[in-house]
Amino acid sequence: MLRAFFDWLFGRRRSAAPATAAHAKAPSAPRDTDPAGFQVLNRSAPLRSESPDTPVEIDANTIFLCREAVLGRDQRIAGYQFMLQEGTRNRIRHSSRRVHHLYAEVLVRNLVRADIGTLIGRRFAFIDVPDSFLDHPCLAALPAHKTVLVLGTHPDPGAPDIHSLRETVNRLRVTGVRIGVPDPAVVSEFRPLLPLADFVMLRAPALDARRGLQLAAQVVEAAPQARLLVRDLPGLEDFRFCYKLGASLFQGPFITSRENWDDRDLGPSAARLTRLIGHVKADADTSELAALLKEDAALSLRLLRYINAAANGLAEHVASIERAVLVIGRDKLYRWLILLVCSMDPPSGRSSAALESALVRARMLELLGEDRSPAEREALFLTGLLSLIDVILEVPMEKAIGPLSLAPEINLAVRHGEGPYASLLELAIACEQLNAERISSAASRCGVAPGVASERHLAALSWALAIQE
Repeated sequence: MLRAFFDWLFGRRRSAAPATAAHAKAPSAPRDTDPAGFQVLNRSAPLRSESPDTPVEIDANTIFLCREAVLGRDQRIAGYQFMLQEGTRNRIRHSSRRVHHLYAEVLVRNLVRADIGTLIGRRFAFIDVPDSFLDHPCLAALPAHKTVLVLGTHPDPGAPDIHSLRETVNRLRVTGVRIGVPDPAVVSEFRPLLPLADFVMLRAPALDARRGLQLAAQVVEAAPQARLLVRDLPGLEDFRFCYKLGASLFQGPFITSRENWDDRDLGPSAARLTRLIGHVKADADTSELAALLKEDAALSLRLLRYINAAANGLAEHVASIERAVLVIGRDKLYRWLILLVCSMDPPSGRSSAALESALVRARMLELLGEDRSPAEREALFLTGLLSLIDVILEVPMEKAIGPLSLAPEINLAVRHGEGPYASLLELAIACEQLNAERISSAASRCGVAPGVASERHLAALSWALAIQE
């Protein structure tokens, strides 16, 4: 991962340099980019408003993908739930089965366009679809071994009978597709499918200790091969509760939630790095910086290894720390050390998930700043990266960034949500939170179309996943 960071540091953005080329090589637009197709969809099955006689028009430019991370018991990212943005989901909530089919097809088509199999690497893609959608031919284009289809019901006629549904599920599982079923206590229709289920989906707000234990025992008996996935976990206490119940996978805002870390300090490696960063910003002599680097043998070797990497194209082999400091330069050394701070001394698995979210924010801000100077793009990258440094390191924000001597613009955005970078950071965070209204509002303040924001967000996710492979 740090090799890719170093490539970024020297301006060699993997699959994304120069910035203008990133958009040509990035995954296809995460929204459906065929306005004519949406017009046909509108005519054939318009979305319903409060009045069933009044169709709701769909703007193709406001339809785009969202994703939410799914963590394993080690608190590392095991997959993502992909969905259309919240406004679209809300508008079809009470629509017909046919409309739900059409939008499931839009979702799948966009995932295929985005080359989801390459995008997510070894992780799973969780996709919620109506039970009657399982035999739709578009599903064949998804990467079967990475796809989890989560079944949903609909009150309209047209649901397959349980025998047909079982046959379809068996057929899909033979191809490698995994199947998720909702809480059998809430959706009893799918209880006969429990022996075939790979995942059983629960919702945190509906769980208490007694019901959770009963449900866990029921699932173990009826579906011993299935794993429990709990959604909508708001905080870490909820995560810990469901962890004790035996759940295997976890989803919700808890991933980037903050605790009271007032009594915690930086880990030893991070503390050494921040001390070194302070000396870099204070313009210490090269010999003094080299002496501090030499106090950490592993850090010294890492710097020499990256400096001498063949990709750097140096005419000479760098053998001394003093020479390495001169070659890399103060500005790049400063940014490299900050990147190291974010990736060292992780107190828990959740830190790696938070780091991934920070990397997505960082890359998205860099992409959104494509028309700005290189120095400002790098400042935007650091703004996104450091916006979660307290969650990554599990220390108070003041202790995490106080020693870093940040530029005022970065400091204002990260600490107070103010200054010239704050609106772009807010847009990146809005794209994580699946809130269409907030995305549209933040995009408007930044002068960015919501669809463009979605494209940059998905491209940033692709980059963040690629550098961690």
